[in-house]
Amino acid sequence: MYKVLKSNLKVDREFFINMLKLAFPIMLQNLIGSSLNMVDTIMIGKLGEVEIAAVGIANQYFFFFNMILIGLSAGCSVFIAQYWGKKDFTNIKRVLGLGLVSVLFVSVIFMAVGFINPEKIISIFNKESEVISLGGKYLFIVLFSYVFTAITFIYSFSMRSIGNAFVPLIVNIMALLCNVFFNYILIFGKLGAPALGIEGAAIATLISRAVETILLLLFVYKEKGVLAASLRELTDLSIGFFKKSYKIIMPVLLNDVFWAMASLIYSVVYGRMGTGATAAVQICNTVSNMFMVVTFGIASASSIMIGNSIGEGREDQAIDYAKKFMRISLLISIILGIGLALTSPLILSLFNVSNEVRDSTLIMLYIISLIFFVRFLCVVIIVGILRGAGDAKSSLIIEGFTMWFIGVPLTIIGAFLFNLPVHLVYALAILEEVTKLILGLIRLKSRKWIKNVTQ
Repeated sequence: MYKVLKSNLKVDREFFINMLKLAFPIMLQNLIGSSLNMVDTIMIGKLGEVEIAAVGIANQYFFFFNMILIGLSAGCSVFIAQYWGKKDFTNIKRVLGLGLVSVLFVSVIFMAVGFINPEKIISIFNKESEVISLGGKYLFIVLFSYVFTAITFIYSFSMRSIGNAFVPLIVNIMALLCNVFFNYILIFGKLGAPALGIEGAAIATLISRAVETILLLLFVYKEKGVLAASLRELTDLSIGFFKKSYKIIMPVLLNDVFWAMASLIYSVVYGRMGTGATAAVQICNTVSNMFMVVTFGIASASSIMIGNSIGEGREDQAIDYAKKFMRISLLISIILGIGLALTSPLILSLFNVSNEVRDSTLIMLYIISLIFFVRFLCVVIIVGILRGAGDAKSSLIIEGFTMWFIGVPLTIIGAFLFNLPVHLVYALAILEEVTKLILGLIRLKSRKWIKNVTQ
């Protein structure tokens, strides 16, 4: 009995160490990124409301580009994680090459469309001439950074898939600090540089993303690891390989794109409900996202570890890992939910808003606190376990169905048919998450989610 307990303790200890090695750097990267991006927003905000609106709208275009990059990179990482478990380094390099071709192709399209008429893109979201003019200038410069962002994404996801989440963290922190530094110099004209305002912010973004890409590639090729592929190895692709890979990549890509489109509809609905409703939802999302940082770290770790196990041919271990991740996620989510509920009144005191907005936001934060474990487990199941196991099609079906047939319709009905207050509309949208968890648990219980994509 003692030997069995000791053996289980050793296995659990190894599991926790491996999980933390992957999850903690990703959590820290998201947390630091959120914090420094907030500083970035504040610095641009010093220029005025028009400037911050122009940058915010220009970044809506980047948001769609960003979601496509995430979908492509996450799809490729499913293969890389399983090939890493199988120790098939040749196909890891092929998938990396396929990913690079894909993200560079997308970046060229977005850049070309943006360069043709950047002001036209801004005018889709805003009709004020000053905002359109400034936003167009900002977007034109930032478009040059899209190719760097594409390369960084595919290499960062690939490095995480082979168990190295620390290097992308360090490189990302250096890039963010670089962005803040050049923002300070170029926006306000410090250290002898001209004060370029919003164009200075765009140049700072371009410099920081170029620096990030260069540092990441320097590390990859200096270490001469599995990702240090030659041009010949990266382009050793066939039509059959493309077709096979995109059977998994496409559902992941569509999942993220559909999520982005639904998020835009939510924003439009809340925007039509009035400035107060928009402010309440914005504050609510900002606060809750800080608590969700842990979620994406755990989800990424589960995707990688389960993918590695399946690639090794250890399906029983993958199932065991899935159970462990679910138990850990439940415990952590309950603790975070309680923490969110207790700190919400204090956090809201930092915002200068009306009592009506504060009351609505507080109710929404309490609702999120109550079902925080639901949201947490949904991310771990959909983004983590199912994707990592190669079951991307089920992830797409579950999330697509609940979002487009439950969340979006209920939000529209609640807002425009019944004219409910914003906190009740928000509560209706959350019913999507509850349904998603039920369907996700049913899928996990079936054990049909293990798909060895390396075979």
